[in-house]
Order: sequence, then C-alpha cells, then structure tokens
Amino acid sequence: MALLGQRSDVGEFRRRYRWLVLTAIVTFLILVGRLAQLQLVQGDLHRIQARKNIVRERSLATTRGVIRDTQGRVLAANRPSYNVHMTPAELDLAETWPTVVKLLGIEDPEKAELERKIKEIQALPSKDITPQEEKRRGQQLLLKVDVDRDAVAYLETHARELKGIEVSPQPVRYYPYGELGAHSVGYMREVGAEDLVRLEERGYRAGDRLGAVGVERRWESYLRGVRGFKKIVRGISKRDDVQEVEARYLEEPRRVEPIPGRDISLTLDIDMILSIEKAFHGQLAGAVVVVDVRTGRILAASSKPSFDANVVSGGSGVKAVAETFRRLNADPLKPSLDKTISAAYPPGSTYKPFSALAALSDRLLDPGTEVDCRGGYEYGKRFFRCTGVHRKVHLHEAIVQSCNTYFYELGARVSIDKLASVGLDYGFGVKTGIGINPEARGRMPTRSWYTRRYKEAFRGGFTLLSAIGQGATTVTVLQLALAYAALANGGTLYQPQVVRSIETSDGTVVQDFPPRVRRLIEPDQEHLGWIKAALEGVVTEKTGTAYKERSAAVDMAGKTGTAQVSHVTPRGVDPGKIWYFNRDHAWFSGYAPSRSPEIAIVVLVEHGGGGGKNAVPIAMRVVRDWQKMKEKRLSAKDDPAPGGKAN
Repeated sequence: MALLGQRSDVGEFRRRYRWLVLTAIVTFLILVGRLAQLQLVQGDLHRIQARKNIVRERSLATTRGVIRDTQGRVLAANRPSYNVHMTPAELDLAETWPTVVKLLGIEDPEKAELERKIKEIQALPSKDITPQEEKRRGQQLLLKVDVDRDAVAYLETHARELKGIEVSPQPVRYYPYGELGAHSVGYMREVGAEDLVRLEERGYRAGDRLGAVGVERRWESYLRGVRGFKKIVRGISKRDDVQEVEARYLEEPRRVEPIPGRDISLTLDIDMILSIEKAFHGQLAGAVVVVDVRTGRILAASSKPSFDANVVSGGSGVKAVAETFRRLNADPLKPSLDKTISAAYPPGSTYKPFSALAALSDRLLDPGTEVDCRGGYEYGKRFFRCTGVHRKVHLHEAIVQSCNTYFYELGARVSIDKLASVGLDYGFGVKTGIGINPEARGRMPTRSWYTRRYKEAFRGGFTLLSAIGQGATTVTVLQLALAYAALANGGTLYQPQVVRSIETSDGTVVQDFPPRVRRLIEPDQEHLGWIKAALEGVVTEKTGTAYKERSAAVDMAGKTGTAQVSHVTPRGVDPGKIWYFNRDHAWFSGYAPSRSPEIAIVVLVEHGGGGGKNAVPIAMRVVRDWQKMKEKRLSAKDDPAPGGKAN
C-alpha cells in the first residue's frame, strides 16, 4: 500500500511539473511576442514617443522691421530686451522656484497663481496621455518681460541648474520721436489670452506684442517677421556629454533661424511734423494734414494732443501703461483719437468753393451777379446771419470776404442733392481707404437723409446751412486736404498714401507704391479758375479773411473757416473750462505755391474761435518751414561733395 501511495504522489508531481513547465513556456512566449511587438512592430512609435519626452522645441524671436520717414530717419526701431519663460513640467518647485521668485521679484498674488498652474501641470500623468495633455505638459508660461541685465546674466550662467527656466530675447519697440506722429506711426500692445486663440497658429505666444494702431497695426504682417526655432534635450545632467546626447536624440534641422520683418518707408516727413508741433504751440487740440497735390502722398499728419508711443507700447512697464491709458481715456480733449481721420467736423466756410462749383456747374450762378449783404438773409420765417455787413458782393468777393449771405442765396437756388453730389465727387462723405486707423465717413446730407432723420417735410433752410458747410455736413481733415489738393491740381482726386515702400533690412525694395488716382473729376476749368483766383485773394487782398495773418514770405492760396459747434459739454469737464468747449472750430484749407501748387494743407484748431486769427498763422508757419526745408535739401543735393561728386 505504501508503494502504491508513493507511485501516486510521483505521478501527481510529474503532472504538476509538466503544467508548470508548459505555463512557463507559454508565459515566455507571450513575453517574447510582446517584446517583438514593442521592438519590431511598435518600435518606431515608442522611439518617437521617448524622443518627444526629452526633446523640446524652443521658439527664437524674430526682429521687427524698422519704420522710417521719407528721408530715412528712424521713427520706430527695437531695443534689446529679454523675457523669462518657464516649463512647469521640468521645474523643481522646491529648489529652483524660490530662487527664480526672488531673482525676478515675483510677488503675490501673481506668485500664488503661478504656483497653482505649476502644480496643476506637474500633476498631469507623463504616460498614456492625450495630445491635449501632452501639449499642456510641454507648454511654457511667461514669468516676466523686459528683465534687467543682471538677472539675465545670472539665469544664463546657471542655466543647467535652473531646469525649466528659459531666457529668450524679445526686443522692445522704441520710438525716438515720442509723441510726434504717434497716431500715424502707431504703437504696440501685448498679445492677450483672447488674441492667442486666433493668433497662436500664426506663431504668436504669450508675451509677444503686435501693432495696435497706425502703420504698426496696418502693416503688422510685414513688420513682424517669422519666428525660428531650436531643438534642445531636457534633463541633461552635469555628468552627461552634451554633444553626445544631442547627437543621439536631436534630428535635423536642429535650428532654423528667424526671418527678420520688413522695413517700412513712409511718405511722412518728421521735419514737417516737428514744424506743426512748434506752430501749434499754445493751442490745446486739433489736427493738421499736409498732402502732395501731385501724388496724394501724406507728407505730414498731426493730431493734438498726442501721447508718448514709448509709454503705451509697454516699454515703461505694465503699471505705467495702465495708468497712461486711464489718463488718456479720461481726458476730454481725446488725445488717443486720431483727429486727422477718425473724427468728422463741420467744415464751415472752407466748404464754400465746392458749393460755388455746384451752382456754377448747373448754370444757377453767374460769377458777376451781385448779392446785397445786409448782415444776413431772410428765408421763410427765419433770419440766417452773416459774419458781417458786406454790401454788394459777387462770387470772387464772397469767397474772399467769406460772405455767408451770398452763399445763402446760392443755397436757395441749388438743390441740396446737387451740393451733396459735388461733395461726393471730391471725396467727402466716403472713407478715403487709408487704412491705418478707424476712419470716419463724414456726411454729405441729402434730401432723403433729412427726411429719414427728422421724419417730416424737408425744409429749405437745410440747404442754406449745407451751402456754408454747416448743419449736418461733416468732413474729416484728411478728406478736406485731398479735396483742396484736387482743386489745386485741376481735378485729380488721389488715393491717400502713407507708405512709400517695403524693404529688406539691407535696403532692398521688395514693393513700392506709386500714386493711385481715385477719381478724375474733370470740372469746368473756367469755373475752377474763378475759384482758384478767389482763394488766392483770400490771402493776398486786403479784404481777405486771411490777409491780416499772412506771411510775406509765403505764397499760398486758401480759405478760412469758422465752424459752429453744438453746445454740449463733454463729461468730466471742469466747470471753469466749459466756455472752451462752446467755442467755434477754427479752419484753414489751402495750397502752396498759389500758381503752381505742390502741397495742400488743412489746419483745424478745435474750439479755436476764428479761422483767420487762429488757424492761418499755423498754416503760414508750416508752409514757410516747408519752403526753407525744400530749398535746403535742393542745395545739399546740388552742392558738390569732396572729389567733385554730388552728394
């Protein structure tokens, strides 16, 4: 019996042994199969994943293009600056983070919010994660912009010890002329969270800046350039051979250099803008535009008051930017508004030449016909006042002396739709398409417009007001400058231009912008001759409204204007200054020289009172400076340089 029991135990042992061996073989085969799958079938995939875990791609900042004036002087450039970013997944929160916080001066509540984000990202799993989670694990957070040189030096020196911290060059925009031409040239603003949603695919990231207004905004895609990148291996210890590790894990291309932005050459002349700044001294608000009558190029554009583009672009820090915008937005003089194109005003008597052309074109007015001005004009039950008692005046005298009564009579003869039609021909009531800032359309009111607006029968008095540039008629300073340029050149309305060419950093022109004609108006040249003779008389004749403030050294023609304003005081105005906002706007629109015009100029002094007294002196000084500037440059061009060659 004992022997039988022993044999039974041996048999059971052998069965169990065979099952164990079989299980081991099967297990081994499964492991071999899995290894084969991982190495042979999925090997490439896992090698890629492993490489992704230790290889990071870092962006290389590009250099923004330079903006220059028509003489090559720099209006917007870049100064060296550095931003600090961190990669939370790589950061040592216990050791590295306190050092960085102290070095950069990060304070609560910003410090607490950053720590929350770091912990949130570090808590994400490192394996078997979604593409979105993978992207988040590798994301960078902006710590500080425009870091001082000492901090940059320390971070660069201890780069291998401070894992997860990166210093990247990020040039800051610099505007050498500060407030001069700030509305036209523009400024920069930081890319916000909402911007990143639509701009991240175009290469923008947190901490970047983009053009906010002016040329900086309109030509952003040219100025910005294209970022480059470099690949780095993270987690390299001090004992590792950096070159060996990089050779093992980094694929080509390891580095792609950034492409610098294009340079922009403008039509603006900073000397003329400086001349406007000096001429405007003592006046609080307004705008001036100077246009080349032969091309439509804008030689100068100035909106007053202005702002320092360096401060609002962020070069002085976030707090300074916020405080500056708070102050600008609260100022009733609206320094952030580009008054050359973004605001429309009643043109007053500067519009009278166009009213005259409307009547002349329909043969409703004979230039020799006299109108008796006794201080105003009775129409229906209303008395429309004139600027004075001019007695009997014909067309020439009416423009020279700015007689409203004459133009009331004109308005009684011509339809308001005809006045609007001629205004539209000369570019009023439509946007110019300059594109650098939001543009006001202005208004050429018609009979149907008044009917819709007031929901009652049209009144003839509306036409009388339109004939003198009042009522609902409004224009922009730029529109008026282009229209006077069209008067000066015989009827060509040009497309306004502020950019002359786009260039590479070495000065190679990649695109230039020749003059473009918007419309050939083709006025009756005899009619136009009468108008131009009268505009010359405004300045040269003793009865002319610009005669007292003329400069003997300046040869120009033009028209003064005094535009009434609605007696509505802006919010927040000091009660002691209410009187200022109830004053009329002062205008002067003209061109020079009077017989062979080259430039057109429009001056608006907001709440300046009379145009003859307050706007004319500004125009005279600017044109006088332009004449001197022109002579000086021609002389410099013609003077032989050493060696007998011209400069």
